[in-house]
Amino acid sequence: MAKKSMIERETKRIKLEKRYKEKRKQIKQAMKTADGFELKLELQAKLQKLPLNSSKIRIRNRCWVTGRSRGYFRDFGISRHVLREMAHDCLLPGVTKSSW
Repeated sequence: MAKKSMIERETKRIKLEKRYKEKRKQIKQAMKTADGFELKLELQAKLQKLPLNSSKIRIRNRCWVTGRSRGYFRDFGISRHVLREMAHDCLLPGVTKSSW
C-alpha cells in the first residue's frame, strides 16, 4: 500500500490539471499562431506562471486498489501484484494464468 500522502498528492495533481487544462490549451494555441518574438516570450512567461503540478505530464498512473505506481497495467488500472491475485480469484474477465 502506497503512502496516503503520495495518493493525495496525485489526486491534487489531477484536480489542478483539470482546472488549468483549458487555460494551458489556449496559451499553447496562441503560441502557435503568434508571429512576433516578443509575443511568444510573453506567452511563454504566462505558461510558466501556471502551477507546475497542473501539467498533464506530472500525473502518474496509480493502482486503484493499493496506490502502487510501478508495475501498472493500463487495461485494468491495477498493479501487477493485484492483477495476479485477481486473476487467481477469477475476478478479471478473459485473463488466465499461463503455464508451460
